[in-house]
Amino acid sequence: MIRKKILMLGDFAVGKTSLVRHYIDNTFDDVYLTTIGVKVSKKMLAVNHVELELLIWDIEGETPSKKIPKAYFKGASGAIIVCDASRKETVEGIREHIGDLLAFNREAKYVIAYNKSDLLSAQQKETLSLSENTFLTSAKDGSQIDILFTTLAKEILL
Repeated sequence: MIRKKILMLGDFAVGKTSLVRHYIDNTFDDVYLTTIGVKVSKKMLAVNHVELELLIWDIEGETPSKKIPKAYFKGASGAIIVCDASRKETVEGIREHIGDLLAFNREAKYVIAYNKSDLLSAQQKETLSLSENTFLTSAKDGSQIDILFTTLAKEILL
């Protein structure tokens, strides 16, 4: 079995914890819970006949006045960069989160979750620049959550 540390990175209140809860427990709760520090969850999965244990570090949201401690980046193989697709400022913050990750882990892999996609109209979804490692997710309805984590796991194992 292979263990890999992945980070959930993104601004405050973009749905990082909700994505993890849906992925781990298949649950969603409308009640907002602020993450303080970091919460680590584990998930076993098989990728290309390899048993993989993901150690998912759900890190508190970043704000201009509160940056993520550098120590959290140590040893991470990858990250899910999460934004709230309905809040432009969090979408604009994606680049900074990618930069932070790669500054500490040049070889780290990442995928991007445009979360809360259930709040967007079809026209709004069309304006987003999506690539092969970018997903329209919704912790509320479960859209693309499994493929988000599986894609990152496959990237890490390459």
